[in-house]
Amino acid sequence: MRFDFSPEDEAFRLEVRAFFREHLPRDLARRFYIGAHPPPRSDVRRFQALLHSRGWGAPHWPEEWGGTGWSPLRKHLFMDELYRADGLDYGWQGLHMVAPVILAFGSQAQKRRFLPPMISGEEFWAQGFSEPNAGSDLANLKTQAVLDGDEWVVNGQKIWTSDAKMAEWGFFLVRTDPAVKPQRGISFLLIKLDTPGLTIRPIVSIEGGDGLNEVFLENVRVPRDQIVGEPGMGWTYAKYLLEKERTASAFLYFNKRELEKAREIARGQTVNGIPLIDTPGYARNLARVEVDILALEYSVLRVLSHEQNRHNLDAVVSALKLRGSALQQRVTDLQLEALGLHALRFWDHGEGEVIDADEALRWPAFVPGRTAQALIARASTIYGGSQEVQKNIIAKLAFRL
Repeated sequence: MRFDFSPEDEAFRLEVRAFFREHLPRDLARRFYIGAHPPPRSDVRRFQALLHSRGWGAPHWPEEWGGTGWSPLRKHLFMDELYRADGLDYGWQGLHMVAPVILAFGSQAQKRRFLPPMISGEEFWAQGFSEPNAGSDLANLKTQAVLDGDEWVVNGQKIWTSDAKMAEWGFFLVRTDPAVKPQRGISFLLIKLDTPGLTIRPIVSIEGGDGLNEVFLENVRVPRDQIVGEPGMGWTYAKYLLEKERTASAFLYFNKRELEKAREIARGQTVNGIPLIDTPGYARNLARVEVDILALEYSVLRVLSHEQNRHNLDAVVSALKLRGSALQQRVTDLQLEALGLHALRFWDHGEGEVIDADEALRWPAFVPGRTAQALIARASTIYGGSQEVQKNIIAKLAFRL
């Protein structure tokens, strides 16, 4: 086994690093560092346009639709450098989630209509999966779509709908056949979010952001051709969507970046004139988290290199999610430990607004946004499949329990 990258891959890493150093606007990098949730739409659009102009708007897409043709390893290096530069890994609902489904199962007309404005940053997407009584168990979803001539009439409610407030389009799982077993009666429907009868109500989360939403659908009429693939195959398409990004749920790049921020804070804080990073207690806590993040990184690289092992790959992915989500909490808690009383200064992200620049300058550069980020991380072990769900998957697939 090789534990280093080839000279060619290292040269690629340096190319990406130089691009971000030279072209990422400093005001964007600063706001991304702070981490408003959600970020201002104008910032997202600017950054996506920057990547798209370089041909890096969607590295994982096929080349014919604007992808790069990179190997999994180079995609990994790109994401590592993007986070290192305080770039923005946003637009997940469109670029990483609905796009692979449209590419694999959508019509040519759907690809031509939806992919170009997605990769350029002109249109944003929201994910409409979870419901009040169907979160981790999506097979219980109740939102119905009934065919009426050339339109689907949709009624129901979605919750925790990421990015609905800032998006033009949403992809929804809806029940189109209640007579068959639950998984077979679900379809994958694309809905414009300003369609009459569709109401969005933001959910203000603990740090003041409103990236999550409730969506109410009352007799929403959707053109028949906005269903992706075949009716009743939505469950299969949703599983395909989740399988396309097997290592994303490890949150590796986030954890590596936040570890460096914890290190930065600890260098700037002192205890009796000694930098916190040099005190035995904090150095020990930092080392423990660093070792676990390093182990997570090598686990991700083993998956990316298609290493053969005796475990079911879905169980491995659940293990990565289990460890990576817990590390989000540990590494952000490490930042709060280093901030000490500074952690009490909380900037409310509300309405997606950026932190007031003049006030932020009166504090050390590493203070704004850290407390809010730690609060957001409390949900990391719930969304995308809770810890309990992941443990059940591992027990079933890896240990046959």
